[in-house]
Amino acid sequence: MGVVEEAHNVKVVGSGTRFIVLAHGFGTDQSVWKHIVPQLVDEFRVVLYDNMGAGTTNPEYFDFGRYSTLQGYAYDLLAILEELRVSSCIFVGHSVSAMIGTVASISRPDLFTKIIMVSASPRYLNDADYFGGFEQEDLDQLFDAMAANYKAWCSGFAPMAVGGDMESVAVQEFSRTLFNMRPDIALSVLQTIFQSDMRQILSLVTVPCHIIQSKRDLAVPVVVAEYLHQHLGGSSIVELLSSEGHLPQLSSPDTVIPVLLKHIHYDIAT
Repeated sequence: MGVVEEAHNVKVVGSGTRFIVLAHGFGTDQSVWKHIVPQLVDEFRVVLYDNMGAGTTNPEYFDFGRYSTLQGYAYDLLAILEELRVSSCIFVGHSVSAMIGTVASISRPDLFTKIIMVSASPRYLNDADYFGGFEQEDLDQLFDAMAANYKAWCSGFAPMAVGGDMESVAVQEFSRTLFNMRPDIALSVLQTIFQSDMRQILSLVTVPCHIIQSKRDLAVPVVVAEYLHQHLGGSSIVELLSSEGHLPQLSSPDTVIPVLLKHIHYDIAT
C-alpha cells in the first residue's frame, strides 16, 4: 500500500474491469456507504477512502493551509487515483465531495466518465439572485456553537442534518462519526465548506453530471440542484428523491439505492 492510500484508509473491494469511487461528505467517513457497497461489488471495483480530517484519519496529517480550500482535497483525490493506477472511473460524491470531484475533473476530465452528485451545493450562502439557504449570521452562530461546545453541537446538528430523532440508527451513526473528528479540525473543515463559492468553476466542468437531491434537506435547498443543472458546462440531469435529510444514503437506503444504481448504469444522451 502506498503512502497516499494508507493516509486516506483506501480500500478497493469487488471485481470487474470498471472502477467506481465513493467519496463521503463532512462529518462522515467511508462507512456512510455501507448500504451501497454490497450492491456494486459484483460488477465494479469499488474504491473507498476517507477525506483528510475525518475521524478515521491521522489528525497529524491535517494541514490547515492545504485544506482551507477544496483544491487541497481535489489534489488528494487525484493522488489516490494515480497511486491506484485508475485511468477512468465513475465518481459518486456526497455533499462537499461532489464539488471536490468537479474540481478534480476540470484538470483531469479523462479520469472521470461521469460524476454522480448526492446532496451537492456550489455555495451555501445566499447572494444576489442566488439562494443557497444560509445567511452569514446563521453560519457565524453555527461556528461559535461548534467552538464553544463541540459535543453539544454534534448532538443538536446530527438529527437536523439527517432528518430524524436521536433514537434513529442513522442519526446515531452520523453522531458517531461526527464525534470522532477532532473539534478544531471539524470547525476548520466546516468553515471551508460553508464559506466556499464554486459557482465560477461550474462552466469548466465537462464531465457528465447526475444530480441527486432530497426534496427536504437542511443544508441544500432544491433550487440549488436546478442551479447546478443550469450552470454545469457539460451535460447534466437532476433527480429529486422523496427522502428527507442531507444524508439519504444513510437514512433512506431503500430509496437511494435504486436511484443510484439507475444513474450508475444510465448515461446521459449527448
